[in-house]
Amino acid sequence: MTNLPERALGSLKVSAIGLGCMNLSHAYGLPPSSEEGGRLLNRALDLGVTLLDTAALYGGGSNETLLGASVMHRRREFTLASKCVLGMYDGKRGLDGSPGAIAQTLDEALVRLRTDHIDLYYLHRLDRRVPIEESVGALVRAKEAGKIGAIGLSEMSAATIARAHAVHPIAAVQSEYSPMGRNPEVAVLETCARLGIGFVAFSPVARGMLAASVRDDAYAPGDIRMSMPRFRQPNLAHNLIAVQAFEALAAETGCTPAQLALAWLLARGDTIVPIPGTRSIAHLEENVAAAAIVLEPATIAQIDGMFAGDAIRGARYAASAQAQVDTELLPDEELAAD
Repeated sequence: MTNLPERALGSLKVSAIGLGCMNLSHAYGLPPSSEEGGRLLNRALDLGVTLLDTAALYGGGSNETLLGASVMHRRREFTLASKCVLGMYDGKRGLDGSPGAIAQTLDEALVRLRTDHIDLYYLHRLDRRVPIEESVGALVRAKEAGKIGAIGLSEMSAATIARAHAVHPIAAVQSEYSPMGRNPEVAVLETCARLGIGFVAFSPVARGMLAASVRDDAYAPGDIRMSMPRFRQPNLAHNLIAVQAFEALAAETGCTPAQLALAWLLARGDTIVPIPGTRSIAHLEENVAAAAIVLEPATIAQIDGMFAGDAIRGARYAASAQAQVDTELLPDEELAAD
């Protein structure tokens, strides 16, 4: 096992770059076989990755099942993170932040994961029908029962984070964050810094846009980017102008675009932990190597300039998915129409 730099998420110490496991079961077309997924997960551990991030939603539980079958024999080597509230209910994606649903989801996750303890358990989304205090309270009881360790929140606003933290210390907040997706900079990053909460950046290479893997909108059936306005024409053609400038800067810097995006995130603060996902062991190795890259301030400024103003057009999510997100909007951010 290789040693990577570590960062803190509350009391947890994890590798500076983790692994988002969603891609192995969910959201980007036909997933790899369980054997292929297992090989990638074990290679991540070999490379020193110590944060594996899954969720009940991913593959309707099959992602948790994959981790349970593939890496639990190495349980002492990593921090296990999973999520509840957002899931499949009667065959449809939905939210249930009630204490009873949270307890049931957790118990089912423990079975799938073949463990009796999840180190970091997130509320995946805010269920506005349930006070955040009640949802967090359910996780506090799970912690007291020894089923989970730290408590996290995903895609929630600064105000919601503060309310949750008043019930019980929050270890980590997870949201989309990359050079082209800057919503956490509105208020969440400052709130996390003030309250001593770690920040986990999902989609740190912008769902492949900053990894030189998106050139058109001919996505595979079932790929969630088909429903995301910034990944569809005519927005995509406009957005690729900034992306191509980013790729040129990566070449000039001597790294890949994905590494440049990850190094940029690591430079934003020492409690930020990106969790890129991939199905490719070669890309996994490339991502992990970004932990050793230190960017010059001038390079960081160039990146910031590339994505300023209207460099990126189109909403982050389709309207139905945006309705489940509590994170602040950027000034003049576009929203998808119903």
